[in-house]
Amino acid sequence: MNGTKFVLALLIAAAATFGAARLIDNAYVFFAGYVVLQYIALATAWNILGGYTGYVNFGTAAFFALGAYTTVVLHKLTSLPLPLMMPIGGIVSGIVGLGTGYLTLRLRGAFFSIATLALAVVVQTLITNWDFVGGSRGAYIIRPPQTPLLGIDYIQYLFLLMLGLVVIVLATARAIEGSRLGYGFATIRDDEVAAEASGVPTLRLKLLATTLSGAFMGMVGAPLPYYVTYLDPTSGFSLAYAVNGVAMPLVGGTSSWLGPVIGAILLGTLQQVVTVTISSAVNLLIVGLMLVGFVIVAPNGILGLVGVRGRRAG
Repeated sequence: MNGTKFVLALLIAAAATFGAARLIDNAYVFFAGYVVLQYIALATAWNILGGYTGYVNFGTAAFFALGAYTTVVLHKLTSLPLPLMMPIGGIVSGIVGLGTGYLTLRLRGAFFSIATLALAVVVQTLITNWDFVGGSRGAYIIRPPQTPLLGIDYIQYLFLLMLGLVVIVLATARAIEGSRLGYGFATIRDDEVAAEASGVPTLRLKLLATTLSGAFMGMVGAPLPYYVTYLDPTSGFSLAYAVNGVAMPLVGGTSSWLGPVIGAILLGTLQQVVTVTISSAVNLLIVGLMLVGFVIVAPNGILGLVGVRGRRAG
């Protein structure tokens, strides 16, 4: 399937998803669906650096929260619509990703991962002490009950925006896979030393991966203040984003754009069901157990497991 057909298929799937949610006509479907869509985009964004390039990023929550707090700042200073705030949040997170990459990408393996974790701590500390965005007290965002142009409930509007972002992120991820850029990322992941010796501009490619991954994470986080209506550092930098951002691609498989989608739908839906039936407090426990199980049984994720079984059957 070429790029144009793939994007068309994504748009049809997005339209069908929104239509099915409207047909069900249950507000919780949009609340829960938004979270699942958010994780699909977040997991795919993480996979651009962590899966394609092989650099495990534990700072997902920092880039995500930067996008969210950019929206808080813009909400206080301007009257921009949310669709314009999202790319601005992406630009802010992308710039931070570029700077972080320039400072840390000479590190490799666990050292890089620890550096990204330190980034999340530093950014959270700065936000916690920034009174303009509420500091440790948090900030309230009053969202309108309906959108003025579309005339639909605002939660449905947020669902639709996130659905559109998912289409953009997935189309970008798939385009990377079959391009020279994707092959460059793969050479870094497989053997960076050999890639450098072969003339691959590894630092430039890694900076591009960090910037692109961070920018998409910021765009995913930008609508959060309008979704929760109250944003504080604890919720913005929630451990759930960091854990799910890593676990979902690993469970689904990091070798393809489809892996993060499978992992996000599986874990995201399971967490929403558990939240309603048991308690949200056990969400991360379930994610942790599934992650450990997949690392033992299927280290290459669901796609890897299916691929191995398919080859054996053949």
